[in-house]
Amino acid sequence: MKTNLLEVVMGAVVLVICAVFILFSYSNSQWKAVEGYEVIAKFSRIDGLVKGSDVRLSGVKVGTVKDIRLDPGTYLAIVHIALAPDVLLPKDSSAEITSESLLGGKFLALVPGGDDEVIPAEGEIMHTQAAVNLEALIGQFMFSSQEKSQEKQ
Repeated sequence: MKTNLLEVVMGAVVLVICAVFILFSYSNSQWKAVEGYEVIAKFSRIDGLVKGSDVRLSGVKVGTVKDIRLDPGTYLAIVHIALAPDVLLPKDSSAEITSESLLGGKFLALVPGGDDEVIPAEGEIMHTQAAVNLEALIGQFMFSSQEKSQEKQ
């Protein structure tokens, strides 16, 4: 009977510690929907960008990717972005898909321009840069280095 009580107490302690970790993780994450206005951006490829991905300006989260659709006419990916109401982007701003780290996920980085006019709600970010395909880049580097070594021989 004594061992059963000890096992129950240890199990309760483990559950409490698990709950504390979950609460700590949730309170320190920026996992919340951004309320504000919506703009769109069109990309030729969005490898790794998903609904709910962060939208960052100077490394600070200012929005989220609300939806991703395919334009059947142009075959471009249309990314719907929800931005915080206090973020007013100049018309000549650009959007680029960037990696968090070598193995990390993707996020949308905004680079503000210098125009006096701002992009209105339901407007479009005209200047975009598609995601870099890491596998193709590594393959290109490997094959180009092999060609150079064969040329030297």
